[in-house]
Amino acid sequence: MNKKFFALRLNPSRADFIQTMTEEEKSIMQQHGAYWRRFMDQGKAIVFGPVLDPKAVYGLGILAVEDEQEVKDFIAGDPANKINSYKYYSMLAVIAEK
Repeated sequence: MNKKFFALRLNPSRADFIQTMTEEEKSIMQQHGAYWRRFMDQGKAIVFGPVLDPKAVYGLGILAVEDEQEVKDFIAGDPANKINSYKYYSMLAVIAEK
């Protein structure tokens, strides 16, 4: 089966989230990083990390999955989903490094 690719954006709960995280939020974001590293190891997450947008830092990931439901399942299982929100978009084409 051909993989489908999605761009995933983790939106912070507030514009200064990265600068003002509480200890509890820091812990959740550490769990978030560990959660996505597992999928990197499986080849499901191609890349992920924070984007330093001056308006508000946000998270970005590119996923290679079987279907859209897999994206929804990843979002539902992410600890950061408790304190931030996600948007995702299907990608028309991907040119990947070999």
